[in-house]
Amino acid sequence: MKKIASIFIMAILIFIGFEILTESESILKSVVFSLNIFRNNIFPSLFPFFILSSLLIKYGFVELMGNLFKGFMNKIFKINSKCAFIFFMSILSGNPACAKYTRELYLNGEIDKYEATKILCFSSFTSPLFILGTVSLFLNNKEVGSLILVCHYLGNIMVGILMRNYHPSKIDGEKSSLKKAINSMHMKRISNKESFGIIITNSLVNSINTLLLILGVITVCLVLTTIIDNNISLNSTLQSILNGFIEMTQGLKYISLEPIPLKLKCILTVMILSFGGFSVHMQIMSILSDTDINYMPFLCSRVVCSIISSLFLYFLFDFWINF
Repeated sequence: MKKIASIFIMAILIFIGFEILTESESILKSVVFSLNIFRNNIFPSLFPFFILSSLLIKYGFVELMGNLFKGFMNKIFKINSKCAFIFFMSILSGNPACAKYTRELYLNGEIDKYEATKILCFSSFTSPLFILGTVSLFLNNKEVGSLILVCHYLGNIMVGILMRNYHPSKIDGEKSSLKKAINSMHMKRISNKESFGIIITNSLVNSINTLLLILGVITVCLVLTTIIDNNISLNSTLQSILNGFIEMTQGLKYISLEPIPLKLKCILTVMILSFGGFSVHMQIMSILSDTDINYMPFLCSRVVCSIISSLFLYFLFDFWINF
């Protein structure tokens, strides 16, 4: 069986190489498209947050957020209050930033393996700028863009509530206060012995490396979708959905152009956004590759989130549009 698997893998790689040589024009277009996505969406939206998050972690913002939102994280999700940093920063910056923030806190010893696995499952947000900007533009409707955003966020929150009893964290019972939060932040800052120059340099290097990794994954996935499109004959709607579950941006663009009802377009859009696409999953696996954080709960949570988000949109669509 192992030999058969090796032969099968080699055959796929040779086939991909053959496709790249014989269909070079379409492959080059997909590579250029990935570079445009990176330049116009990924780099501008993630790079500032990656740098900022590294500085915030070093200077005690995790402790500040953990103390201020202790009740919210402990009572609603039964998780370490320091995960509030990951949750709220991920809302602002979008995927795959949640993996980067989780990895940093885990490697720094701020959270344990189960807390890292758990928070990763319900902090996988798509950037609000991408939904309200790019997705709304694709659908040519700002109202449904905001509805998709709400349903996507509600889906993640529901996943967090459903997982609250998955390895619940120990609760210290102390009430949160601004004074304690500021003291914790201050103690973290003065305990940090690294100079600002070293911190900012490490932040820049790590952020650039992560972004280049993301660019590489997106390019690979777009090349794969191009090869699949060239060799598998499906109707345009199914092809668009397949593309969306491999690389999100390209698939969402194609879905918006399909001659199907707007409600169905929105359901498919929020489903793909909540799942994340194979590209996002590869990015997250790559970022977490040097840790022992479990990927399978994350995969299951994305399937559940996509179902819940699409149900929210199905029931809220008519009310939202007619409101």
